[in-house]
Amino acid sequence: MKKLALFIILCACTISVKAQNDIDVLLAGGIEDAQRFTNDYLAPGTNGVMHSMNANWFNSAKVKPLGGFEISVMVNASLIKDEHKTFNLNTADYNNVEFVQGPSSQLVSSVLGENNPPIFVEIEYEDPVFGSQTTQVELPEGIGSNSANLLPTAFIQGALGLSNGLELKARFVPKFENEDVSLSMYGAGLQMEITDWFPTSKMWPVALSGLVAYSHLDGSYNLLESSGIDGENQRLENNTNTWLFQVLASTKLPVINFYGGIGYIKGKSESDLLGDYRVTDGIFFTETITDPFSVSSDVSAVRGTIGTKLKLGFFRLNAEYHLSEFDAFSVGVNFGFR
Repeated sequence: MKKLALFIILCACTISVKAQNDIDVLLAGGIEDAQRFTNDYLAPGTNGVMHSMNANWFNSAKVKPLGGFEISVMVNASLIKDEHKTFNLNTADYNNVEFVQGPSSQLVSSVLGENNPPIFVEIEYEDPVFGSQTTQVELPEGIGSNSANLLPTAFIQGALGLSNGLELKARFVPKFENEDVSLSMYGAGLQMEITDWFPTSKMWPVALSGLVAYSHLDGSYNLLESSGIDGENQRLENNTNTWLFQVLASTKLPVINFYGGIGYIKGKSESDLLGDYRVTDGIFFTETITDPFSVSSDVSAVRGTIGTKLKLGFFRLNAEYHLSEFDAFSVGVNFGFR
């Protein structure tokens, strides 16, 4: 019955991911099966967000002089490829899940895709009275065509020039919070220009820099009203941390400049299904499941960046594109001094 209880929890709970659009998350067959499916199902979405979070940390390799500053509003988006929309579900890796039709190994929708036609699996569970039982369920859909193949993020960012060729950066999203959802994002970075380390730097038409940046996302979604299951403090919590290491170069022209570089993204996203869930068969059995499970995904990828920046007095406009596991693009509106 415990396996069926977990199945009921995951069918009933709507988990808020992909820009707060709720989806039904479904799995069955016990905690081990639940973790395996949920991890594979959510990983493309959380990995794509981690790539999106790390766009537009810089728009020039030339750091600002002491006291120079820039305030930016930027919109980023990772691009969803076809390979991110599905994952291979092999029932040999599961304890109590079988496909109703077709082979034991099939491509099914991730959180970024859709099942067309619907895909059904058969779940086996143990009833305390009637013994081994089975039930058929439809595997969950992702955001599919509704996503427009983008995973967006947005930030307000500030940059301040320090001495010795250093520039300090900070970015954040104003905390959003209502009865069901809480979300906050922030980050900090340090850029160091190394152009003057080379004796012929005054003759070069380019600047060279290195950048290290950290980003963090906290999210919580209250499941108590939407789960339809008796319990307390039911919620989904997400904690995402990333690091970016980048070397970059840019031209040193007065109005229009071009920049690019090679970088490395390292990050981890952890999601915890928390709270107490009391499930029952209505007659013979009641069970409370506390903090059912946690899942996580990691990114570790090289990326290439190319971009351009237009400077007109205090006003600057930049656009860039990143090539990586998830390609991404970004545009920024910047206001600065010096």
